Amino acid sequence: MNFHIGHGFDVHRLVPGRKLWLGGVLVPYVRGLAGYSDADVLIHAICDALLGAMASGDIGNHFPDTDESFRDIDSKLLLKNVSEIMQEDGWVVGNLDSTLIMEEPKLSPYIDEMRAIIADILETDINNISIKATTTEGLGPEGRGESISAHAVVLIEHV
Repeated sequence: MNFHIGHGFDVHRLVPGRKLWLGGVLVPYVRGLAGYSDADVLIHAICDALLGAMASGDIGNHFPDTDESFRDIDSKLLLKNVSEIMQEDGWVVGNLDSTLIMEEPKLSPYIDEMRAIIADILETDINNISIKATTTEGLGPEGRGESISAHAVVLIEHV
């Protein structure tokens, strides 16, 4: 058996006038994340974890912010592209564990929808996808409500 592990991290600043996309879900909130794409930190961290597990660079290599075709792009399309790279190279997802770090809004009503979207894109069972949310108890930029960050760890298998 040939397994690889990858880790991804992303952070974006919260700003007025943007929509808040997390895990492919539009989350109602007074601010959104600043970024070149839709700034979905969770999907970006997952993309980086998958690309890292395949030793295929990172999200910036594949989707550079110097390419106008990626401006305001739906991050689900980026994840779909990474999924296609995995399939072409013979990789499948074993499991994914991820954590969103933020003070608000509360995400429990949206977690299952995020899991379903990501599982569908990665063509894996929803039970292979874990998404958690935590706070920093008011510490750091996430705790002050300045940003949202995400970590993702993935196990992939070459088949």
